[in-house]
Amino acid sequence: MSNISAANSTNALGKPLHGGVALVTGGSRGIGKAIAKRLAALGAAVGICGRDEEKLMLASRELEAGGAKVLANRADVTKEADIRAFVDATEKRLGAITILVNNAGTGGGGFGAIQEKSEAEWDQVMNTNLKSVFFVSRAVIPGMIQRRGGDIINISSLAGKNTFAGGGIYCASKWGLQGLCGCMAEDLRAHGIRVSVICPGSVATDFTGRGPKDPGKVLTADDVAHAVAMVAAQGAQSFISEVQMRPVAKP
Repeated sequence: MSNISAANSTNALGKPLHGGVALVTGGSRGIGKAIAKRLAALGAAVGICGRDEEKLMLASRELEAGGAKVLANRADVTKEADIRAFVDATEKRLGAITILVNNAGTGGGGFGAIQEKSEAEWDQVMNTNLKSVFFVSRAVIPGMIQRRGGDIINISSLAGKNTFAGGGIYCASKWGLQGLCGCMAEDLRAHGIRVSVICPGSVATDFTGRGPKDPGKVLTADDVAHAVAMVAAQGAQSFISEVQMRPVAKP
């Protein structure tokens, strides 16, 4: 009973994720770092990965300075061996993963007319934006099934709901992600696992996109992090299947 009382006391202080462990891909910068900070502020221990060692360590120090328990591992989400090592290290150091945020993504060479694109550009975008979600989710789901619960939150885009000139490869990756998320939700809800997808419009980050953005007419990384926190902290008897996000000021 003392453990329950302690947990309730912590929750009352605004730590609804106390005792949980969140794994965030692409957590070294931008949206991923903002998500990791928000989940840590709500009480979760956080495992983050990225490919840039320097940015990853900087993000780790920022999280630790805020009082978070953190594991930072260099990992390429397009490589299954890297993912399995990252998941194993997170669970060994922090405990069982209760929240997975598939955030890593790229525009890369994905923008432009399809006839001008190469196979390498197709593979780069598809492997990062779609295949990585398959790899990471497949590594985490068995443990969640065994424990009869967990949250999987996938960061997609409004490009997964709309089309635009020059967006063939990028939109294809995000439309594919939408379909994957919907099917995962149906496959896993019987196991007590909630799968949600968040679809932001343009966000003010260093993401390689379609050109300069007016800071007053785009979302911020913290906006997306707020939505993730809302989904992760929702009541136990429900799940928010999809969130679409737009800036108040129309671009």
